[in-house]
Amino acid sequence: MEFTEVIESAGKLLDVAGVAAIVIGGLVGTIKFVRELAGRGDFDRAYSTYRRGLGRAILLGLEFLVAADIIRSVAISPSFTSVGVLAMIVLVRTFLSYSLQLELTGQWPWQHPKSDPSTVASP
Repeated sequence: MEFTEVIESAGKLLDVAGVAAIVIGGLVGTIKFVRELAGRGDFDRAYSTYRRGLGRAILLGLEFLVAADIIRSVAISPSFTSVGVLAMIVLVRTFLSYSLQLELTGQWPWQHPKSDPSTVASP
């Protein structure tokens, strides 16, 4: 096997891992949603949990897909065109990741987690 074939195979493997993370995460989240809805009947809580789980699966899948694009674009054909296309793909996926992170946690990834006032020790 030549170097380019190994790199192409690694890229395809990461693509498969990214798609699998999204699909499996979606299926697991859906199953949990149905179980929680059937068990407790609290739609709002079940829906909130479902959205968080699905968002996490999408974020994980995007990370794998970005890694696959980087490997293929930089290692196989490092031209200005391929690097430019890669930059646009990474920009769009980064925007999606930040948007999902903000939606899931209510804060940007670089912000410190909000502390619960009831757990802060008083002086």
